[in-house]
Amino acid sequence: FSKDYKKFQKAGIEIVGISKDDVESHKKFCDKMKIPYVLLADTKTTVSKLFGVWGKKKFMGREYMGINRSTFLVNENGKIFKVFEKVKAKGHSKEVLEAYSSVK
Repeated sequence: FSKDYKKFQKAGIEIVGISKDDVESHKKFCDKMKIPYVLLADTKTTVSKLFGVWGKKKFMGREYMGINRSTFLVNENGKIFKVFEKVKAKGHSKEVLEAYSSVK
């Protein structure tokens, strides 16, 4: 999303990322990766649970609880109009821009 950030701005799209990491961790990550948009800290997983993205994950045969990467497109009235589940980062920002353009 960082690479395409100017395209999102031009389209009038606000990006907000959410993860379980704390504020200090987000600050370091944003500084290191030059993330230009807001990252919210959901350390108690309250928002993640409300959006249904907190759940079981599997990695190398081990099960654990975590955030299932997802993207929600929300209109100016606060209504979710598109959901992307099990998102892979590569190429996803372009997919989101295309989806937004198709409903605009």
